[in-house]
Amino acid sequence: MQKLFIPALLGFMLYVSAFAPSMAVANHQFVMKDLAGKQHKLSDYRGKWVLVNYWATWCPPCLEEVPDLVSLYHQQKKDVMVFGVVFDYETVASVKSFVDDLRMTYPVVLGDDEVAAQIGSADSLPTTYFYNPKGELVKIKRGLITKEYIENIIKSGK
Repeated sequence: MQKLFIPALLGFMLYVSAFAPSMAVANHQFVMKDLAGKQHKLSDYRGKWVLVNYWATWCPPCLEEVPDLVSLYHQQKKDVMVFGVVFDYETVASVKSFVDDLRMTYPVVLGDDEVAAQIGSADSLPTTYFYNPKGELVKIKRGLITKEYIENIIKSGK
């Protein structure tokens, strides 16, 4: 039994150490292209809070939080960057129509497995990922957020 345990343990440790750095990088760096074709990297926004908001066109709470995100983006552009990542959409044209109708002036990204692998799961919508000005993931909020909630997170630093 011990003859099997030690090789199994070593194999597991090797597996974990091989993949741990890539998981850490995924939590602290991302590269996304928005609907306008502009590429965004988390490192481009050092010194700012970065919010990555997962949403869908069919999701009422997602659509309910958009006005607060737009307001925050305009009022605190110097200190806060907002990204909308849309998942489970019918067509790119339908997404663009929603973006125009909702006056989403912050960058919107088409969500896919690659984006989710870099940032995190899209198991529930809406979900918002909060990165502090150092680029560290400090909070994941599943469910509806408000401008007041976001401002409290920023004030508290976590």
